[in-house]
Formats: sequence, structure tokens, C-alpha cells
Amino acid sequence: MLDTFKTISLSHKTAPLQVRELIALNEDEAKRLMLRLRDFFGLTDLLVISTCNRTEVYYAFDQDLNADIARLLLIEKGLTDTDNYLPYFQLFNAHDEAVRHLFEVCVGLHSQVVGDMQIPNQVKQSYQWSADLDMAGPFLHRLMHTIFFTNKRVAQETPFRDGAASVSYAAVELIDELIGENQNPNILVIGLGEIGTDVCKNLEARNQTNITLCNRTQSKADALASQYGFRVADFADLTDEIRRAHVIISSVQRDEPLITPALLQDMNVLTFKYFIDLSVPRSVDAAVEQIPGMLVYNIDHIRNRADEALNQRLAAIPKVEAIVTQAVAEFGDWSKEMVVSPTINKLKNALEQIRRDEIARHLKHLTPDESEKVDKITKGIMQKIIKLPVLQLKAACKRGEAETLIDVLNDLFDLEKHSVEDPKHLY
Repeated sequence: MLDTFKTISLSHKTAPLQVRELIALNEDEAKRLMLRLRDFFGLTDLLVISTCNRTEVYYAFDQDLNADIARLLLIEKGLTDTDNYLPYFQLFNAHDEAVRHLFEVCVGLHSQVVGDMQIPNQVKQSYQWSADLDMAGPFLHRLMHTIFFTNKRVAQETPFRDGAASVSYAAVELIDELIGENQNPNILVIGLGEIGTDVCKNLEARNQTNITLCNRTQSKADALASQYGFRVADFADLTDEIRRAHVIISSVQRDEPLITPALLQDMNVLTFKYFIDLSVPRSVDAAVEQIPGMLVYNIDHIRNRADEALNQRLAAIPKVEAIVTQAVAEFGDWSKEMVVSPTINKLKNALEQIRRDEIARHLKHLTPDESEKVDKITKGIMQKIIKLPVLQLKAACKRGEAETLIDVLNDLFDLEKHSVEDPKHLY
């Protein structure tokens, strides 16, 4: 598996939204692509990641199949003019680069909103697809669990995941502060442009279910509601919808405020009603806050929260990169040791067979207690004998000199005739 890991990547850094939308994969499409790749190329340790911001394929293979895999992906999506889309892909054909890229993607260094907390869960889901299809071997299992541990370190040792670093996410996070966590308030989202759509995505990710969408173009509201399981209201019923909502998030683009004191004059508010205005110009009149029980949070308030969190995350990047570098190096050492694991196990088996043969010759002359003592003593001797060759093999791996030492041990102990009795020792 050494030096065979590669990847293709299409992301917000390389492709506009209209291209990413064409190539994004749902779960069924991702699994179908994985089966195609297995059948066509015999790939193992296969991982397919697809989110709104990136579509990537990671695989282990001796040959560079990056261009072929990108073309197959495009054809699976019905894009037969593949040459027009290939320039949007980054192709990583170097093992170390592909491993490093996956680490950095998973911790959020390459996310559109740096430190995005959703990406680890999305990658875990992709890893589950690989496991379900029996396409995750020892290499990928070890790689993914190393990455998950690295994610925990990033969360525990740095402020890289603290706060909400996007306006839409900060708005949704504010709801928890205003209403309280584990509550399920009635939330009305007015306006479904780019920000409003992103708000919907973040609401769904936080398992909010009492969501109503209201948009002048109802077809867009219907499409988003169908995607997330939300309710749709007619724009003509806006006043009634505001009356029933606890939280109103507005991102309507218009020259004058949509929500005014006049619109709300007949409302009797028994508890607080929160207006989160993400529009520029503002769509919620500042005078609304003069009505008892009405509280207004505008874009500047939300953006300040997001900017503060983003600055903290950006400042934490060097520490995050250092953690990733350490983890990649440790994984690299383990990956290299996979080369010598068969030799180590053959050596252990050879010495164990010698030990057993010699003990068997003398068992008839020993009492049970003596046999137990001899067994214990000889096992200890064997462990001490094998310790130095194992350490030397692992050190040779790090120096890239393992091949020579493997050949020497094979010749000295005639290891080729000893098979590995327990494959799990390889890993």
C-alpha cells in the first residue's frame, strides 16, 4: 500500500457553483460510482466524498488513474464532454500529497468557511459507505481513524472550531442562545436567496424541525421544503406567519423594509419574538424593536459575531497545521512499517517453531511445573532475541532502507518457507 494512495478533487477552490452542482453525488450515486470503479479498475481502499462544496475520490492503486476516474465520474453524471470539465479537477498522484490533502479537508482547513464543523461528519458518512461496500481495507481503516483522532485534537487543543464563522451559521447559532438549546421553536425564514438557502441548510443540520419557508417565488420555497422536509407558507399570509413564529430570519432583497411597525401593529406578544435581519439594505425596520416583546438583530451584529470567530480560527491555523503535520508523519511511519510486517511475523513464526520443537524433545523428562517454567523462560528469551531485529527493521523503514534488511533476514532464517499464521498481526 506504500506510495499508492491518490485522489481527484473538485471543490469551491477550483470550480464555480454551477459546475459543482452538476457533479455532486448523492448517496446512491456515490455508491454506484464506487462499484463501477471496483469493477473497472479493481480499486481498493476507496473513499468518495461529496458535499455542496466538493466532490473527491480517494483510492489506492499502483497506477495513476486520476484522469480515467475523473472521466468516469463525469460520464456517470451525464457529462459526456469530459474535456470541458477536466480542468476543474485537482489531481494528486503523489501518495504523501493525497494523504495530507485528506487530513486537511477533514479538519476543515480547505472548507469554504474555515474550520467548518460539518465536514468531519460528512467524511464519516463517506467512510461508512466504503465500509458498507467492503471497500475499506486495513490502510484506509487506519488512515480514517488517525484522521478522526486528529480532529479531536484540533477541537480540544485549538479554538479552530469555536464560534460561528459564517453569517448564516452565526444566525442559526444565535437562536440557541436566544431560545435555549434542545428547544424546537417555530422559525420563519423569509427570502431564499444565497443567504436564506444557506440558513436552511444550517437549520436542517441542527435538527430544527418547526421551520416555515416564505418566498415571493414559491417554486423555490417548494424545492427547498421538499429537500429538507420544511413547511411552505404563501407570501400573501406573511403577517399570520410572523404572528405564529418565535423567530423570524429575513434575507429579503428590497430597497425598503419589509417588516415594519405597521405590519405588526395588531400583534399581541405574550413572549419575546426575535427578528434576525440578514438583509442589506435592512428588511426589518429598526423601529420594530420599540414594540414590546419584539427584539431585532441586524446584519452588523451577526457579522461581528462571525468575524470574531473567523479571526480566532485563522489565528489557530498554524497550530492546526502543526497537529496535522505530526499526525501525517506518524501515519507515514505506520504505513512504511506495513512493508516489513510480513517479515517480522515470519521471523516470529520461525523462532517460535524452533522453540516449540526444542521443548517437545524434552517434555517427557519434565514435570508439569518444570514444563511451565521452561515454556515461560524460552518465550522470554525469544522476545529478547527478536527485539533488536524488529527495532532495526522499523528504523530502516523510516530511512527507506528496509528492502536490504528484509533480504538479509530472509536469507539468514530461510523465512520464505514460513507463512504468516495470523494476518491480523500485519496491522
